[in-house]
Amino acid sequence: MNNPPFIFLGLLITFLASFAGLVVAPQMQIGRQVSVPDKLTGTPYPSARPGLAAKGKEIYRSLGCAECHTRQVRPKYSNTDFSTDIARGWGNRFTVAQDYLNDYPVMLGNLRVGPDLANIGARQTNENWHLFHLYDPREVVPKSLMPRYPFLFNVKPGARPTIESIHHFATDDAKNLVAYLLSLQATTPLFESPLPLPQTNAPAGGTNAPAATDTNAPAK
Repeated sequence: MNNPPFIFLGLLITFLASFAGLVVAPQMQIGRQVSVPDKLTGTPYPSARPGLAAKGKEIYRSLGCAECHTRQVRPKYSNTDFSTDIARGWGNRFTVAQDYLNDYPVMLGNLRVGPDLANIGARQTNENWHLFHLYDPREVVPKSLMPRYPFLFNVKPGARPTIESIHHFATDDAKNLVAYLLSLQATTPLFESPLPLPQTNAPAGGTNAPAATDTNAPAK
């Protein structure tokens, strides 16, 4: 037998539980965090994005870039893929909550039709490359699935921009969007996510092997 009050109460509890888990709990976790000094530069991390990058973030959001790109360097891609995003070259450390402290909303993304962008500003530092990639993705990345964004550029019919000249055709929206992409850098070592130690050819120390004896040393 239907009981509307109990059905309503069950739906309300379900909604509140979902809201608490998806909104309140993450906000409480991030809300307790503060910027920490970068050990290399001494500047606060994460710092506020500069003006052009802040405007570019809104362009990124309006174009739905997060529908095809994630911003989260993860230990592994899926339950069937055991390689890490670091092995793919998408970052040099895993991303943590601290990385998104100044982002609202946080656009982590879900699908990876394109590569992860958490560290794209460090992977590709050429502004013209990014602009031309927006104008004609397959010119710089063959077989790319990314759509073209010609409306971000003022190109007259018959004109053919090059990667060297594309900056002259770019609108302010295009330049701001690229400024945002260049600001996406997760290179600061954090306590929760340190940078990996460099690989060396030096033999591992701290073994229990006895010290080598110098056969040329005088007897005592």
